[in-house]
Amino acid sequence: MGRIKGIVVAGTHSSAGKTTVSLALMAAFRARGLAVQAYKVGPDFIDPGHHSLVSGRLSRNLDGWMLSREANLDQFRAGLAAGGRPDLAIVEGVMGLFDGLSPEAETGSTAEMAKWLGLPVFLVVEAKGMSRSAAALVLGFKNFDPQLNLAGVILNRVAGPNHVDYLRPPIEAATGLPVVGALARDDQVALAERHLGLTTAEETPWDRAALDRLARLAEEGLDLDRVLDLAGQIEAAPSPVPTASSRPRATIGVARDEAFCFYYQANLEALQAAGAELVFFSPLAGEIPRGVDGLYLGGGYPELRAERLAGQAELKVWLNRAAREGLPVYAECGGFMYLGRRLIDLDGRAHDMAGLLPVTTQMDGRLRALGYREVELKADCLLGRAGDRIRGHEFHYSHLIDPPAPADPAYRVNSGRGGRTWDEGWRAGSVLGSYVHLHFLSQPRLAESLVAACQKYREGPRAA
Repeated sequence: MGRIKGIVVAGTHSSAGKTTVSLALMAAFRARGLAVQAYKVGPDFIDPGHHSLVSGRLSRNLDGWMLSREANLDQFRAGLAAGGRPDLAIVEGVMGLFDGLSPEAETGSTAEMAKWLGLPVFLVVEAKGMSRSAAALVLGFKNFDPQLNLAGVILNRVAGPNHVDYLRPPIEAATGLPVVGALARDDQVALAERHLGLTTAEETPWDRAALDRLARLAEEGLDLDRVLDLAGQIEAAPSPVPTASSRPRATIGVARDEAFCFYYQANLEALQAAGAELVFFSPLAGEIPRGVDGLYLGGGYPELRAERLAGQAELKVWLNRAAREGLPVYAECGGFMYLGRRLIDLDGRAHDMAGLLPVTTQMDGRLRALGYREVELKADCLLGRAGDRIRGHEFHYSHLIDPPAPADPAYRVNSGRGGRTWDEGWRAGSVLGSYVHLHFLSQPRLAESLVAACQKYREGPRAA
């Protein structure tokens, strides 16, 4: 297939500007006629959505804790193989370059992933309020891990050309690394933030004018030719990209709209590879996914649209009837909240949800859970057998108030760092829901188990 160029965009810390720089690079190289394949390190759902819209190709998550090295390389190669051969791969990092699961090791970090992929790193430095001290900062990053290929520096949020003139010479003299450009703050392309991070791609107007502005930002501020010269070379070997079965074993309805949009592309492909046909529907629009053999409701922002979701009475009636008939239903985080009895928003207003699970969730003004999770199944269920271990993560601003814990938990959850464990995973007949976002590739049996449950429902008494 030939060779493809690739880079990793990392930051000195969270909110250094990795996403803005990555998107500007994607827009600029795409405007030049290059096909760009994007990736995101870590469990984030929001950045890949923006990547996909700006690059025009589906972005994929890479994660050094949830997935093995080989599984990550498979996902990387799958991105290169899907949708036609790209010219350039851009991997956006997570948090700071060396930040990961542990303060003692590189597990889950951008640095670990860059070494696994064999790609050079461009370090984004938030330069606001800095001068010569930026050189000391970059020198520390360069010397911290000599095995890492740190190729160049990109300055972000500079005050103007004079500021860049103060920053570039000491950085290059002290580190030997080239400063390949700088971006000034541009509020017209800055992504708005809220309690779970950036606003989603579904809510951001990435029209032609916005994409052109992003591309100009990079063309005017960065030496794109130098970036390409410093990029790594990837051998684009064929990868086993999961494909949908020509004769599906079951049809699974996947909730997808502005309220439910947090899905790993790998999860959807794993279901297809296990024999599922996926059909998408919008709970916000009250769409009823008739003819399905199971449902998958991912996370998102149901709390921001709780009133509208509560008003879809016909859908809620259908969901309850389908669940009583044994339809397999699996839900995560936002989907789990929607399947509960009520959702109480930040203003204290209660909204009636679908009522498939006996829980009430309440929004908080502070973060209630954040981090990697390892789930051990306590009993056989939709996702596998008792004892199976699955990795994922948790990130939410709501909590359960009625009741606070499941009476018949499906999961025993470990924090990912070891130590604290607790029961989770709510079951009600054929319905399973949890706050934990699971990565299906972390447990080979998961997708097969869920599809098999849906196939059993398809072939059961209802089909006779």
